[in-house]
Formats: sequence, C-alpha cells, structure tokens
Amino acid sequence: MAERPSPRPSPPSAPPGALPDTRAGTLAGAPPGAPPGAPPGEPSGPPRLIDVARAAGVSLATASRAMTGSAGVSPRVAAHVRAIAAQVGYVPNSHARALAGGQASMVGLVVHDVGDPYFGEIARGVLRETDSRGYLALISQTERDPRAELARIRALRAHRVTSIVLAGSGYVDARTETDIAAELRSFTAAGGRVAVIGRHHLPVDAVLPDNAAGGATLMRHLLDLGHRRLGVLGGPANLTTVEDRLAGLRTAYGAAGLDWASVPVVHGDFTREGGAAATARLVRAHPELTAVVALNDPMAVGALSWLLNHGRRVPEEISVAGFDDVPVARDVYPALTTVRLPMVGMGRQALELVLKPPATRPRRRRTRHELVVRASTAAPRP
Repeated sequence: MAERPSPRPSPPSAPPGALPDTRAGTLAGAPPGAPPGAPPGEPSGPPRLIDVARAAGVSLATASRAMTGSAGVSPRVAAHVRAIAAQVGYVPNSHARALAGGQASMVGLVVHDVGDPYFGEIARGVLRETDSRGYLALISQTERDPRAELARIRALRAHRVTSIVLAGSGYVDARTETDIAAELRSFTAAGGRVAVIGRHHLPVDAVLPDNAAGGATLMRHLLDLGHRRLGVLGGPANLTTVEDRLAGLRTAYGAAGLDWASVPVVHGDFTREGGAAATARLVRAHPELTAVVALNDPMAVGALSWLLNHGRRVPEEISVAGFDDVPVARDVYPALTTVRLPMVGMGRQALELVLKPPATRPRRRRTRHELVVRASTAAPRP
C-alpha cells in the first residue's frame, strides 16, 4: 500500500497586532505592474481596491476605510494600506466614491463658448481656485443655446458633480430660462450648489459684471473726444449682457442731450467674424460714422480688420472701441480702447461662492470696470 504524503506544515501565524507579510504579494512570472494574484502572462490592468486589500492582507472594507480616512482603522493599518496602494499604483476612483455617497471633488463649469477669450479668462480664474483647493473642474460649452445649457447641467448632475458654475449672459426673455431655473432648483434642493456669472433671472448666487456702467463710461469717452455720429456693433439681441451694455451707452448719450434713435445698432455674433460682418453692414449703410462701438472685444477686432482691409484708417478716419479687455486687445494694431472687466477675478469669486455653505437668500457680488484708452480712438477730423 502506498504511503500517504505528509501534510505540508502551515505557515506560522502572525503575532497579534502584526502586519501581514506582503513581500510575495505578486506571483512569479506575472507581468511588471500586474495586480497581486494576477496569473502569469495575463495583461495587467489598472490596480483595483480589491488588489490593494489582497496585497495588504486586509478585508476590502478595511482597505476602503483606510483609503478614505474613515474611522474604524488604526493609524498603523491605514498607513500600511496606503503604502501598498502607492506600491501597486492604485488611484482611488473619485466618481465611484461619489456614487457611493462620498464627497465629490469635481466642479462643473459651463460657458457659452470656449473659443471666446472672455470665457477663457473666467475659466482661468475658476481653475486657479479649484487647483488651490484640490478640486477638478469639468468644462463644457453651450454655444449660447439654452437647450444645450440645460443638457449640460443634467449631464453634470448625472456625473454626481455637487457644484456648478454657469458663466455667460442670461437671456432677455426670462421664459427662455424657465426650464434651466427649474433644474437648478431641483439641484440645489438635493444639496447641490450653483453660482452664475452675468445672469439676472436665476435664483442662485451671482457675480454681476458692471456692464451698464461700463457702457456709459465708454460712451462718455467717445463724446468727450467729440464724436456724435456713432454706430454700435451689438452681439446677439437676446442676451442680457447686450441689453445692459446698450443701456449704458444709451444713458450716457441721452445725458448729453442727444437722441439715441439716431444711433444705428447692428447685431451679430460675439466673434471676430461676427464683428467684421456687422461692420460691413453698418459702415456701408452709414458711411458718415466717425466711431464704432463693439459690445465685446472679438467683435471690435473684426471691425478693425474689416476697416483696415477696406482702406479706412483707424483712428484717423474712424475710431473703434471694444468691451472686456481680453488679452489680444493690447496686441492688435492699433491697440484697442476698451472697458476692462476683472474676468479672472470673476471666475475666482464664482468658485468661492459655489463652495460656500448656502445662504438664506442668493448672494450678489458686483464687479467694477475700468476704461482703458489705447490707440484705436481719437478725436474725429474736423
């Protein structure tokens, strides 16, 4: 009768309080970087929390508590688990943590147009603040379509984002924002936080640029130079930003005893191309104009380009002014006279608001403006 082999001796158990030995956590022959326990030759994937738990010799629940800093794990075991996680290259899944009810570290930023330098500067302010606070920003654009804006808000909610910044003008007809307002009320009722930039009608915290007063300041500058025959390049007529800036221009023009009805306004896209196209229509219909005011800087840059390409000297024959003071305004030729808004600061303030505990009533932060006079404006020729 064959002799039965002797049973293999069990490894000695670790003394109470000792950490498990993880030196042999990876099988011989497994590819470099493979999670512990991976069969030899199998391609490696991103390490999972279960891999960390196995390598550390602890339960999945203990590994989870150690990685999140929750109670119920000794400092020694928590440090051991985190060391193993670093060793195997494990990165916590923040989206999964949010789904499990943890605190999300992502902020949603929704802008009208990522190609518009105005929103680029606002995004810089938001991103500086998220970086300093350890948050990640998810950025999307709407191309000034309220239906797209609603879809972006819903998508951010689906990703369990708990804070949203909406940057960009509201709409003149408040009914356009009815569905957006309802979605935001639902979001905040569920514990979400929202701040907006340049919006009047939404029931949330807001950073409000000095659009009307900035328009009045710009008009007074042109009137002081002696201009009386002016035209305006307006952006999309359905935006409150356009309405507010026009209101400032109109107030200052009327205060000088002049009839605003004599000022032609041509609307177009808030882009360089939109500015060039609007300038063509404006100047061809009103060749007597001595100054053109664009309601944002990209439109003003388009106006400069069209005028110079059609033999009109700026500012000797016609002055051009913009609004916002985006970085390119100082680099075009001639350098652009404009109204400076603190765009980076506006983004920072919105992020600060959205990360604050909610107040009983929506908070309002109003910004200042500054007239920046450069070479594109001068007194009209006699």
